[in-house]
Amino acid sequence: MSLQADLYTEPAAMEPLLPESSRPMLGEMTCEVLRKAGQLSAQLPSPIVRQRVAGLVREMNSYYSNLIEGHNTLPRDIERALRQDYSSNPKERANQHLSRAHIEVETRMGERLQKEPELSIHSVEFLCWLHREFYSRLPEDLHLGKDRKGNTYRIEPGALRTFEVDVGRHQPPHFAALPQILARFGSFYQSDRILQTNQLVALAAAHHRLAWIHPFGDGNGRVTRLHSHAWLIRCKADALGLWTLSRGLARDRETYYRQLSDADSGRRNDVDGRGNLSDRALGEFCLFFLRTILDQIGFMGGLLELHNLSTRIERYLQFEALELDTKARDRLARLLKAALIEGEIERGRVGEIVGLRGTAARGIIALAMKGGLLDSRTERGPLSLVFSARTLESYFPKLYQPLAIEPAS
Repeated sequence: MSLQADLYTEPAAMEPLLPESSRPMLGEMTCEVLRKAGQLSAQLPSPIVRQRVAGLVREMNSYYSNLIEGHNTLPRDIERALRQDYSSNPKERANQHLSRAHIEVETRMGERLQKEPELSIHSVEFLCWLHREFYSRLPEDLHLGKDRKGNTYRIEPGALRTFEVDVGRHQPPHFAALPQILARFGSFYQSDRILQTNQLVALAAAHHRLAWIHPFGDGNGRVTRLHSHAWLIRCKADALGLWTLSRGLARDRETYYRQLSDADSGRRNDVDGRGNLSDRALGEFCLFFLRTILDQIGFMGGLLELHNLSTRIERYLQFEALELDTKARDRLARLLKAALIEGEIERGRVGEIVGLRGTAARGIIALAMKGGLLDSRTERGPLSLVFSARTLESYFPKLYQPLAIEPAS
């Protein structure tokens, strides 16, 4: 066994778990994240529209999480997967399954956090639950991985790894030490001694340390990002699900992996903290992480500014609904913008909004429904705005961006 593997059999090997380096700057950034997340959550006045956008963000999150792992799935293919309409192409079908599983686990995770406010999100039980929930949703042919010697093994949903692995230049802890190392991880990050002002710094540090531990044979990146997402929800920094971390990490994937790798390094000198690993490198990773959060909150804040979003909806009708006459497009625009503000529009109010009566007003409803712009839970129920693959690029430009990346090592 190598010296590093010998070293990484004790929980103390992953110290420090919270950096001292860059603490003042991290504190300022924490305050800025919480302030901007609060502003973002208040930008959309309708809870119904917020929920619709949050659903869209979940789909986007699965898209970028796939990209981080080296899998490219088109937004329309994600929509198809949610309808259980899978491609005949094996690679595309596999990516669809990965996206759908991620969306379902994220949804299930949010529901569990709401129902179990005392749940420890840092426990081995919760981490294994995330892994099990994800892999149990995948077909059997996606339950296969390769160990460090290239041998194929079956990925057991929710089971800690039982063999050694290499992750780039980093060799994670010996598998036999995982229970005690994860117990230390859980007890530290769950501790009441971490002040509220340090929660986001701890979240960023835990993101690295969980990746460093590499508790599972495969799926560690997804579990780590889901764990970070759970903590953002607990910190009320997720803005009710209106932004996603994965978009920022995928867009700067090279820096993300470099910062993760740098934070794997050992203590550099006598002024680099008192733990086994570099305090300075962990602080630099946390700075990168919080900058990424601020960038993504700012990006979604710009997209969801009501006046600008209303204008983009109107422009979509002007440039994409060319089969309609100008008056019909204008009336549709009024109806869609009302739905954006109010969330739901009773059918009896449509005439008042668009300036028509009876059959003519119902004709505008029919146009909106046929175009996939509005929907309703029942045949005569209220109307709600739809965010679909058809309108995505117009309503939310640059939400999905194609990125040329190689599969994760």
